[in-house]
Amino acid sequence: MASWSTRDGSGIASYLAHRHDPHDVGGCSSARPCRGTVATWSTRIHCRARCELSPDTLDTRCVGATVFVAFSGANWSTSAARESGIVPYINRPGGVRLHAEVTGRSDAPVVLLIQGLGTDKNGWILQRFGMATRYRTIAFDNRGSGRSTTPDEPFTLEDMADDAAAVLEHFGVTSAHVVGASMGGAISQILSVKHAALVRSLTLVCTACRNKPWRTELLRHWADTANVRGMREWANDSARWLVGPRSFRRLAPALTWLGPFATHRPSKGFTAQVDAIVSTDDSMVAELSSITAPTLVIVGNQDILTPRADSEEIAERIAHAELVVISGAAHGLMFEHASTFNPIVFDFIDRAERERRAATEPASASA
Repeated sequence: MASWSTRDGSGIASYLAHRHDPHDVGGCSSARPCRGTVATWSTRIHCRARCELSPDTLDTRCVGATVFVAFSGANWSTSAARESGIVPYINRPGGVRLHAEVTGRSDAPVVLLIQGLGTDKNGWILQRFGMATRYRTIAFDNRGSGRSTTPDEPFTLEDMADDAAAVLEHFGVTSAHVVGASMGGAISQILSVKHAALVRSLTLVCTACRNKPWRTELLRHWADTANVRGMREWANDSARWLVGPRSFRRLAPALTWLGPFATHRPSKGFTAQVDAIVSTDDSMVAELSSITAPTLVIVGNQDILTPRADSEEIAERIAHAELVVISGAAHGLMFEHASTFNPIVFDFIDRAERERRAATEPASASA
């Protein structure tokens, strides 16, 4: 679990990250839980679940592991797919080609990982290879990112949700545990409404169910920066919105070194994804109540891009959803605090799978 840092930062991001919220145990010293504690909220029950994990979950070793797998793991999984006869590209209408990779056991439950704005499948590196021992994991590049293509015509988040459904169909998967982060969380919500039968469980990470004017303005600014000054400048501009202040200070040298590798792609796909996000209206919000899959919502209490209030709204609208707030974590919590994040997600998927089997076994026995 992340440590409870009270050191002052600078700028609006640090101000927002450290502002006092009397309802937030991460920001209120009098209500602060002990180290190694995850504060968990459902819509009705307030409880705490202890995680015996290291408080310092992101350092240069994690970054090094991410780089290593990003450059070697992709080649390994592609070769494995080729040897097993699996085609890693999925053709979609409009000439779009999606690139996907499969890892893990072929006989295990399937987990579909959907990444966020401008990020490819390698954003899940610290989860994918931990999941490989217990699940069959499918990670793919959204249209406009990674090795997938960017269409000339505008597209929507609904198109991207249909892409996710097509990826599952391509690999012969009838249902999967879906994990989506940020924009990928919005896509996952649409997938769960439009293609409910495909979703065994739903994990929504650092995401929202509606646009906010300030966030729309920020995303448009990012798109302008990427178009005019390049993706490297966008990365510099956005880093403090994506990584917590403490981790940012610790990792600044490594992030600088990684910049050329992470941001060498052209801005076309990034800005097309931004357009898809900001053009989405709030009509889907009312549909969230129709989601029946077991749902886990995770947010960091230092997330200033999709703050805790966004996750609370989602958890309130989806029946029986669980809300977990990870102290000290920001928007990039899946890599910034992977050793806390991973057990929470793995435990939830395991529970959902056990409950599903328990529900189907009596029916099978009676038949």
